[in-house]
Parts: sequence; C-alpha cells; structure tokens
Amino acid sequence: MSYDVKDVSLAEAGGLRIEYAAQHMPVLGILKERFGREKPLAGVRLGACLHVTTETANLMNVLKAGGAEVALCASNPLSTQDDAAAWLAVNLGIPTFAVRGEDNATYYQHIEAVISTRPQITMDDGCDLVCTLHEKHPQVLPEMLGGSEETTTGVIRLRAMEGGGALGYPVIAVNDANTKHFFDNRYGTGQSTIDGILRATNVLLAGRRFVVCGYGWCGRGVAMRAKGMGAIAAVCETDPLRALEAAMDGNLVMPVGEAASWGEVFVTVTGCCHILREEHFAAMKDGAILCNSGHFDIEIDIPALRRMAKSERRVRPHVDEFTLADGRRLYLLGEGRLVNLAAAEGHPAAVMDMSFANQALCAAYLVRHGAGLGNRVYPVPSEIDEEVARLKLESMHISIDALTPEQQKYLADYQSGT
Repeated sequence: MSYDVKDVSLAEAGGLRIEYAAQHMPVLGILKERFGREKPLAGVRLGACLHVTTETANLMNVLKAGGAEVALCASNPLSTQDDAAAWLAVNLGIPTFAVRGEDNATYYQHIEAVISTRPQITMDDGCDLVCTLHEKHPQVLPEMLGGSEETTTGVIRLRAMEGGGALGYPVIAVNDANTKHFFDNRYGTGQSTIDGILRATNVLLAGRRFVVCGYGWCGRGVAMRAKGMGAIAAVCETDPLRALEAAMDGNLVMPVGEAASWGEVFVTVTGCCHILREEHFAAMKDGAILCNSGHFDIEIDIPALRRMAKSERRVRPHVDEFTLADGRRLYLLGEGRLVNLAAAEGHPAAVMDMSFANQALCAAYLVRHGAGLGNRVYPVPSEIDEEVARLKLESMHISIDALTPEQQKYLADYQSGT
C-alpha cells in the first residue's frame, strides 16, 4: 500500500481523536455495524476526495467495514488533520494522500494517486476529483458506477457539466439532502466559521458590524451565529427571495459596495468568484477582517489585494496583514481558504454524522442502482434522507408521532371537506 502523509508517528494521537469523534457520530456507528454484517460495498473500488479530518476517518471506517477498497486524498490543502491522515494510512490501511499545507502541484498529484486505483465510485468535496477524471482520464468513465458530491460548489460544477453534456456518469448531490444542508450547512458552517474567526483573531464579536456575503444555508447559519455572539449582521445577496428572507430574519440587507465601508468583519460564503474585490478593499475600514467559508479560495480577490498592498506580513497564525498605500490594514484569514478548517477543526462531529451517513448510504445505493442511472445529477433518494433523520432522532432519544389510520385515510381522501 502506498500513501503520502506528513508523519506516521502522529497516528496514535490521531486514533485518540478519531475515537473521540466517533462518540458523537452515533448514526455512523449504527451504519458501521450494519455494513459490517451486510457488506454492501464488497469489492467495490471507491475513490474519495474529502477534507481529511477525524470525522472523515470515521466515514472511511464505515466504508471499509462495508467491504469497499478505498483510496483517499484531501479536497483542500489547508483542511487536512495530519494525525488523522496518519492513522488512516497506518492503522486502517487506507491509501491516504494528504499533507496539511501541500502546494497546488502536490494537491493534484494526490488526486492522481487516487485515480490510479481506478475507482468505480467517487466521493467528492468540491468536484476536483470528478473534473480531473473527466479532463485527464476519460477512458475510465465507462467503468464508473456513479459518484456523490458533498458541497454546494461541487454541485454547481456538476450541474454545469450535466447542462453542457459533459458529465460521464451519474452523481448524487449529497449536499442537497435535507439532512445535509438543513444541519451541516446551517448549524455546522455557522458554528465552525465563527470558531475559525475567533481562534484566528481572538476578537470580540459583540457590537461588531458583521457582513455575510451569500444567504444560502451556510450564510443563514453564519449570520445566525454571528448575531448570537452579539454582532450586528448585514447580508449581501443577488437573489431577491434570499435577500427578502434575510431581511425578515432580522438582518440588514445591502449591496457589497455599500457594506464595504460599513462592515468590520466580512465572510464570503457564495460558491462564486471575486465577491470581495479591489473596489471593496479600497472602501474598507482600517482593521477590517476578511475570510471565506465557501469551498475555493476565489471568493476574495487575493491577487488584487496583493497588488494594492505596499506590504504583507503574517501577524498571527492564519492571519495575514495587508497594509495599503494609505496605511489602512486589512486582515485576511486562512489564506482565503475555508476559515473553519484552515483556522479551526471544521464542523462538529454531530452534524458530520448525518452528512457522512448520507455519503455511506448513497455509495451502497449506487452499487445497487448505478448501472441503471443516466449521466445526470440526482437528488438523494428520499428514503435515505428520512432514514438518516430517523436514526439521528433515535440516537438523541427523541420520539415523534405517527399518523393514525384515520389520519392517513383523511389525507388520502380528496372528498373530505368542511
């Protein structure tokens, strides 16, 4: 087995943290037991490009228990937890290619290493694995059973591929599962983004003007948690329905051009490029903090910021200070990458429990049904979404009602009226 991790001696420490995370991932624990009995992935080659964290390690444990032959690489150069990567390679025996801080060339070498295992199912976070397969290895596409995608950004790319007739195999949009975006995106991104900002800067958020660019499920969560810390939240949006929702949720709503001179902390979470750019940097206050919680480091126009700066220095771990010609200082967190993973530990295990349960169950679904699906982006089957929710409720010792036969009859009878 080959692997590329920072230091195999970190494996023991990684194992302890992975075990701790597992205590907060009861749904995956149930699936690990079930997959161990039923082996729904027996003999299937699965290539994963995910954030290599303790939570991901527990997903890998489930996939391996189900019989899959797994290879794993990082989906972001700054999200890898080196101790988790070492444990996966040494203790779980999974070919793991991930080193925190790896350069762009190494990042793609690691993706190629996963592709060299000739996966039949892909599990992606941002669509880089899928895109590399299509661009450089189209000969393997006929062997594919399917794939799954974890992120909003990745789903956007996949739908563009489908729309252009370029998608070579079916992919399930795990990101769009209700048990993913309602919880992972809103509560996970909301909490972990604030966590990353606080760990990086140690600033007081109470009373600060906090700008959230994008009001999808992730943006909702970030704004909600910022207000919970006492910040004054403003939202920037292009979608009128989301902007209206943001206003009715009690946020200020304004264009980015107006927010630039108003705000003190800026978070981009849109899945698009150059949300904060030169004209916005020119209007920002001295000391403004800039960070991103979208998947790629393109939401803040960092090359433009560098061109405008007369000096740049790292003043704290994960905090780069850019001094502009007039002396104003802007602070970029986590090199513009996912601040919740670059400066903190990513989502809490309790929400990744649901997201990764969807991933595991969708992989098993693709083994059973992938050959009969067209080359499209598919929603998570409702029965999988509902099963994950049911298992999560059970793990929380929460019971819910069931419809009585009378209620079922009433709902099915169009003739019942006033």
